[in-house]
Amino acid sequence: MKKITEQKLIHLFQQRFSEEVTSLEMLPPSGSYREYLRVKSIHFNAIGTWNEDEKENNAFVSFSRHLRASGVNVPDIYEYDQQARIYLQEDLGDETLFAFLSETRTQKGFSSEILDAYRKVVRILPTIQVTASKEIDFSYCYPRKAFDRQSMMWDLNYFKYYFLKLAKVSFDEQALEDDYVSFCDYLLKAESNFFMMRDFQSRNIMLRHGEPWFIDYQGGRRGALQYDLASLLYDAKADIPQSVREELIEEYLDHLVEIHPVDRKEFKQYFYGYVLIRIMQAMGAYGFRGFYEKKAHFLKSIPFALENLGLVMKKIDIPIQLTELYSVLNSLSESEVLKNIAVRETELTVSITSFSYKKGIPADPSGNGGGFVFDCRALPNPGRLLEYQKLTGKDKEVIEYLEAYPEVDAFLKATFQLVDQSVAGYLDRKFSHLSVQFGCTGGQHRSVYSAERMAAHVKEHFPVRVVLHHREQD
Repeated sequence: MKKITEQKLIHLFQQRFSEEVTSLEMLPPSGSYREYLRVKSIHFNAIGTWNEDEKENNAFVSFSRHLRASGVNVPDIYEYDQQARIYLQEDLGDETLFAFLSETRTQKGFSSEILDAYRKVVRILPTIQVTASKEIDFSYCYPRKAFDRQSMMWDLNYFKYYFLKLAKVSFDEQALEDDYVSFCDYLLKAESNFFMMRDFQSRNIMLRHGEPWFIDYQGGRRGALQYDLASLLYDAKADIPQSVREELIEEYLDHLVEIHPVDRKEFKQYFYGYVLIRIMQAMGAYGFRGFYEKKAHFLKSIPFALENLGLVMKKIDIPIQLTELYSVLNSLSESEVLKNIAVRETELTVSITSFSYKKGIPADPSGNGGGFVFDCRALPNPGRLLEYQKLTGKDKEVIEYLEAYPEVDAFLKATFQLVDQSVAGYLDRKFSHLSVQFGCTGGQHRSVYSAERMAAHVKEHFPVRVVLHHREQD
C-alpha cells in the first residue's frame, strides 16, 4: 500500500472516530488486488481498504449498506472516500469459516461443530438470495448486472485459456465452443431473479461469536439460487465429504421452501450444472493465479478441484448432449502434464509417513536421505485398550483419547516447529523433497494420528505438495 494511501486511511479513521491511531497492521493479500490495513485507536478499530477499481468499490459499499439494513450479517461501512478509492469497514476479526474448518478438522475430523457452522450458513443463504434481494439496487452490479450468457462464457473461456491451454489438455476447440453454447442455454432456463453473491465460499465467511458474517460480495449480481450453494459446498480446499454436502442441500431446501416455492428434483438437476460451471471458473482462477502469476498456493487447490470434478461427473444428469465438454473434463484427472505442472510449480514435496517400528523405518522414496523420524512410543498408547484395538489414529474415538493428554499436544508442537523450520529453508533453497516419518509400536494409532496432524499443519501453512502414506494401514 502506498504511503499516501495509508495516510489517507489514517486521516479517514481519525475523522470518523476522533481518536489518534495507535497501531497499523497490513493484512495478508488475498486473491484480489485490494489491499487491507487493520487500523486501531484506544477504543476503536476498523479495516481500511484500498481498491483502484471504483465501480467495484461502489458495488461493495452499496450492497453492504442494503444487506445490513435487511438484517444480514455484513460489515458496517463507516466511511467511504470515493475519490481516494478507500473506505473503512467493520473489523470482523480473523476467524474465517475455512480457518475454523481447518483447525477443528485437524483435531476432530469433520466434526459436529463444523457441520453446525455450515448448517447456520445454509439456513441464512435463502434469506440473502430471496428476501434481501427484493429491493437491492442491481444497477451497481459490476462487471455485469446478471450471471447471464456473457458472464457464463467469460467463466468458461477463463477455464479454457488459463487452465486447459496451460495444462496442455487436447480438445476440439469448435466442438467445445458448441458445447459451451448448449450448456449456457440449459443453465439459463433456471429461475434466476435472485441476488447471487458470486464468490460464496469458506474464506469469505467470517465466524464472530460463533455466528456467520459475510464479506467479498462486490461481484454480486442477479443469478440462479444454485450458484452460491454450489460455491459453498464444492469449495475446493474445504473438501466437504459428499454425504455432508447432500445433507446440507436438503437443509438449504427446507429453509428455501419456507419463503420461495421450489421443485426439489428440478432444483438438484440444475444444481449440479451450476456446480460444474463453478468448478470450471475456480480452476480458471487457479490457473491464472498459479500457472500464470506464479502464486504457488493457488496450485494447492487443484487436486481438490479435480476430485470434486470427478464426483460431479458421476452425479450430473442434465438432458443435453455435451460430448466434447464431458470428454475434456473426464480427461483432466488423467493428465500427467497437469500433475507434473503442479509438482514443478510447488517445487517442494513433503512426504509424511506413519509406520510400525516392528517392520523397520521406511526408505526415503526420493533417494535424498535425511528428513525426520519421530518416535511416538513415549506417548500414551490407545492400542493397549480393548475398545480401541480395531480403530486407527483417524477415528474420532482415538483422536479424543490422545487429545486428552497434554503431552501429545506438546510433542506435536515440537515436531511442527522443527518441520516448519526445514520446510521454510527448503523452499528458499529450491529443494524438491522432505521426508517426515512417525513411528509407533504397531503403526496404527499414535503414528497415524501424528502423521495426519502434521499433514494438515503443513498443507495449511506452506505452498507445498503433501504426500501422506500410512504404511501399515495402506
